[in-house]
Amino acid sequence: AGCEKEPSSYMWIYILLGNMLRGIGETPITPLGISYLDDFAKEEDVPVYVACLHTIAMLGPMFGFLLGSLCAKLYVDIGFVDLGSITITPQDSRWVGAWWLGFLIGGATSFLAAIPFCFLPKSLKKPEEANNDKASYDYSPLIMPCIFQSQLIYPFLSDFYTSLKKVLSNRMYFTFLCCSLLQFSSFFGFLTYKSKYMEQQYGQSTSKSNFLIGLTSLPPVGLGIFLGGLIMKKYKMSIVGATKFAFTMSFLGYVITLLHFFVGCENHVVAGLTVSYE
Repeated sequence: AGCEKEPSSYMWIYILLGNMLRGIGETPITPLGISYLDDFAKEEDVPVYVACLHTIAMLGPMFGFLLGSLCAKLYVDIGFVDLGSITITPQDSRWVGAWWLGFLIGGATSFLAAIPFCFLPKSLKKPEEANNDKASYDYSPLIMPCIFQSQLIYPFLSDFYTSLKKVLSNRMYFTFLCCSLLQFSSFFGFLTYKSKYMEQQYGQSTSKSNFLIGLTSLPPVGLGIFLGGLIMKKYKMSIVGATKFAFTMSFLGYVITLLHFFVGCENHVVAGLTVSYE
């Protein structure tokens, strides 16, 4: 009982608020970026541009894992204690890396990357000959006046509800949405616990595990996204063709993933857990 005490650090609150602000800032990039590419690019070039956008998005976590690997090699209190007095190494289970350093580097980089957005024009001229059949609605008058005129909020919510209903009633899109939820749920679950699995089963340090994941898991995903965009552009696939292509690739991916059931490692012998103390 003397070893039990309540945690006194509230650092998790800052991490929570930081991730919330990061999500608010990053979320518009994907829908608005894809919408911009779809409106201003040639129809046959859109798959390649969208593939490039998602490929770059996959390279970010890769560099994040590599940065995490570097930070994990540094002691958590770097700059505040004499590193010469530290008697443990990163291979020791008691080692705690400088996890906070990655947040500072990533935050500063994100801030610098956001500066060029301040110099973009307020509005862009849309080519008249491109995508004339696509309906658009200008929400710019609703941004600031809605703060002072609450009655302008209701038309916005009404249009949003109508658009959402149309999207969710589209059977092909709704099926694609469900498939995406299942795919990303399995992918992120695999990616989250893979590092800990490598540490426990192969005796790797946290730094080495993050380095291997960043170098082996994410680059093939980015390469696959880019190649998929090139294939769609080359064969000029329609909606039905793209659906068949996605189904074929997903089915092959699931078949290969089933091989994981035949590959594994035995649990370590731990007294009192996997074997008796005797």
